[in-house]
Amino acid sequence: MSDELLTPVQIEDEYGLPRQTLANWRWSGIGPAYIKTSSTRAGRVMYRRSAFEAWLAAQTVPAGVA
Repeated sequence: MSDELLTPVQIEDEYGLPRQTLANWRWSGIGPAYIKTSSTRAGRVMYRRSAFEAWLAAQTVPAGVA
C-alpha cells in the first residue's frame, strides 16, 4: 500500500487546517514534515498522509493537561 501524498488544499479540506497556517509553519520551520518538488518558490508542496497523521497524534494533549 502506498503512502498517499496530500496537497495543502487537501489537508485543508480533509482536516480543516488552513493552508495559510501550513505555509506559515513551513516558513517558521515548524509543523508537519513536507515534501517540496523544487527549491524554487514555484515548487509544489505535499504532505505524506502518514507523516501528517503522526504529527497530529504527537500534538494530542491528554485531558486535564493545560
